[in-house]
Amino acid sequence: MRTLLHDFRFSFRQLQKSPGFALTAVLSLALGIGATTAVFSVIYAVLMNPYPYAAPDRMVHMRLLDSSAKQRFAGLTGSQWQTIRKSPVVEDAFISDDWNLTVTGHDLPEDVNGVYMTSNSFNYMGVPPALGRGLIPSDAIDGQDPQPVAVLGYKFWQRHFNGDPAVLGQTMQLVRKNYRIVGVAAPRFTWDDGDVYLPLKITQDPARSFYVGLRLKPGVTHAMAAAALTPLIQQFAKETPDHFPKDRFTFQVIGLNEDFIHQIGGTLALLFCAVALLLAIGCGNVSILLLARGTARQHEFAVRAAIGATRRRIVRQLLTEALLLSLTGTALGVVLAYRLVALIVAMLPPYSFPHEAAIAINLPVLAFSVGVALLTGILFGLWPAVQLSHPEVSQVMQSSTRRIAGGVRGRSTNNVLIAGQIALTLLMLAGAAAAMEGFLKLLHTPLGYDPHNVISVGIPVHENTYTTVAERAAYFELLRKKVADVPGVTMAAISSNATPPANGSDQGIEILGRPPKDEQKIRVNFVSPGYFPILHIQLAHGRIWDETENHNAARLAVINQTMARLYFPNGDAIGRSFKIPDLQSQARFVLSPMMSPEYLEIVGIIADKRDDGLRNSILPEAFIPYTLSMRMYTQILVRSDVPPLSLLHTIGAAVNSVDPDQQINANVQDLEHWISDQQEWQQEHLVAWLFGSFAVLALALAAVGLYSVVSYTVAQRTNEFGIRMALGAQRAHVLRIVFLSTVASVGGGILGGIALTLALQKLLARWAEGSSRDPLILLGAVGVLGTVAAIACLLPALRASQVDPMTALRYE
Repeated sequence: MRTLLHDFRFSFRQLQKSPGFALTAVLSLALGIGATTAVFSVIYAVLMNPYPYAAPDRMVHMRLLDSSAKQRFAGLTGSQWQTIRKSPVVEDAFISDDWNLTVTGHDLPEDVNGVYMTSNSFNYMGVPPALGRGLIPSDAIDGQDPQPVAVLGYKFWQRHFNGDPAVLGQTMQLVRKNYRIVGVAAPRFTWDDGDVYLPLKITQDPARSFYVGLRLKPGVTHAMAAAALTPLIQQFAKETPDHFPKDRFTFQVIGLNEDFIHQIGGTLALLFCAVALLLAIGCGNVSILLLARGTARQHEFAVRAAIGATRRRIVRQLLTEALLLSLTGTALGVVLAYRLVALIVAMLPPYSFPHEAAIAINLPVLAFSVGVALLTGILFGLWPAVQLSHPEVSQVMQSSTRRIAGGVRGRSTNNVLIAGQIALTLLMLAGAAAAMEGFLKLLHTPLGYDPHNVISVGIPVHENTYTTVAERAAYFELLRKKVADVPGVTMAAISSNATPPANGSDQGIEILGRPPKDEQKIRVNFVSPGYFPILHIQLAHGRIWDETENHNAARLAVINQTMARLYFPNGDAIGRSFKIPDLQSQARFVLSPMMSPEYLEIVGIIADKRDDGLRNSILPEAFIPYTLSMRMYTQILVRSDVPPLSLLHTIGAAVNSVDPDQQINANVQDLEHWISDQQEWQQEHLVAWLFGSFAVLALALAAVGLYSVVSYTVAQRTNEFGIRMALGAQRAHVLRIVFLSTVASVGGGILGGIALTLALQKLLARWAEGSSRDPLILLGAVGVLGTVAAIACLLPALRASQVDPMTALRYE
């Protein structure tokens, strides 16, 4: 131990003598380790340990795969939940159902997300509350109305009650009903992003279906569970056919985190590869710096070897210096990672990761960082240590020249390291350029509508209000008129489910005069006629229904060009009719003047607009008067001549003036934010900016490494350059010699980088729309890298060309 401490003290003194070297090496490692630690923190929290719940590895979602292999939600009734709990492969099951509620008794009613849960839910989750208690079995006894108790979500408690612990026992009013607050959920208990958790009343109503979560018994695999539960699910499908696909389907169970792994796992893997490359480049940089610095210490190593120091002792000393650098770099890297983690979290798509995840620098992440530091210290320090630990004592002692052990072999090692750096840097530059190209393409995707100065205001309708078709239609229209009269608003329209760029509900249709086909599916949107002019959507053929037809719930439809081409290729769509058989399947929550599905006449065709995100192909869609199918939720599109969010409070007051208990949705955004909130937009943005930032850092590190090697070469050949210039060589000749000394390493690195880029194109293409095979991207990356390499060589080359021959001849 005493010898080890001595080595560290000596290493520290040596590094103090070379502050420039030490600072460059430490920063090279800090950038690599900091970025790697930050991305690993996100990966650990999102993919490896996202949930605080009991046995989350055995918690599963139920899914149905229809005939087109599209995944659907599997909803069960209350009695079906009670049945599936008794399955031999199920340890326990719970129900949750979310609903927009209103906190009343304030200036304007506040919109909150209420989550109704069965009384076993908190025991099922196994997360102790922050205050008080969770829901317990006595809060909701079968056959009785639940107790008026509420458990607050942690963030809602912080926001609405300022984190006051005296909240327990207080009463809060939700839709004019008083609830006693019995607890505050733990910070990481965020199931369904609930603001308040309330006990759910279970009934035997076959029309009401819920999300049911299962916990499998120990040892039961997903395949075993799916096989055991399939007969039960098929029985449920016969009992409640409206809750299941009409055609053949397959039942499966998936892990609690599987949806998120599918959404964000590949993107995080790509970013981790990028930071691993950055770390490799940083380690290579330090190896180059150690080799270059070792030149100055060659005489020292020769003296130590001459007086009896073994090769092992010299290697240990050099490894100690490398470990000191790596541990210092890690300490700074962890500090950097704290800031970088916050940046990455802010850029993650909002709903692409579980909100229970605690993304932070924690003990497992710190252990990972220390492990990386030790590994990199050994890796980047071992090879230079071996190279420098066996000096040619007789030659060094006789000549006192700055000649690295192995001479040509040492220069070859530097050339290999530089070539590797250049190759990895080119790979990152090409990948970053491809990602940025993909993001730019996404930004310039034709929308087919104008989102500027438009907001979508959500209007959740409370249960058991406006219960007739006439009442609800009049209510929606009055809300629209009140909002339209707000100063600054130029237009307002109802858009129940049609806010682009991803809108509509998928429905099967039957075309009049043709046999029914399972594959005839479209996106169905419920809107008022003002929807089209407010978004500046072009009418291609026919007409839009008018306000009178909308009020009378006319059986009319407007379709997009894609639907017209797909189902009416002869150009005869206008005047044809179709019906939507499943339009009334959610009768409990839908009011419609149609007693059964009726045929809708096509009266117009609009130009295509985005309806399935920014990247996917446009789907066939139809627009029908919202008065034909009125849900317990609608949206009002508002176009204004001022920034629309500035009118939000006034719009809320206008809505409240119609019904004092009516709130607007808590998360109102303008339509430009609806675009930027798309998962593909967020992921492309994340990859483009972070990958681009890491590529720039890699380029800077590679430039430093190349500069170090060229500087080392110039220092080694000072005498040679002095002799050449004394014999009449021109400065241009010396410049050419210096540049030619880097051609092999830089050229080999560029060729290797091109090969790597082409080989890994398919991997990159999974998460970035751009292509690194694009000749312009490759050419641009090579050009940038070549320019930076030339600049890195230029400074030491100029220094070599300006050497005074007499000074050079006297050099050591």
